[in-house]
Amino acid sequence: MADVAAAPRLLDQVRDRIRVKHFSLRTEQVYLGWIRRYILFHGKRHPRDMGKAEIEAFLSHLAVDRNVTASTQNQAKAALLFLYREVLALELPWLADITQAKASSRLPVVLTGGNAGGAG
Repeated sequence: MADVAAAPRLLDQVRDRIRVKHFSLRTEQVYLGWIRRYILFHGKRHPRDMGKAEIEAFLSHLAVDRNVTASTQNQAKAALLFLYREVLALELPWLADITQAKASSRLPVVLTGGNAGGAG
């Protein structure tokens, strides 16, 4: 038997790259979660074997079927961009075609014009 050192697993590679770039622990956890969900969504296929269609399908699924907020979808998109750019060294210039989640139309409470607490 040959004693060949196995290459690090993909998620370990992602974790290592995040740590080299000094991202926060929470960012690491969130990015790993999105990348894991992306891989599972596509039947455990390796991201290197997937491309534009699969990324668009996953991010559109989040917006349309899962009804996630725009910021949640952007977080998933950032995680996938990190995976492809930083770990797999592939550029994704075509991500503009993705169905975007609808941004919230609610205003923060301080901007709603409610009673400011004074009795005029």
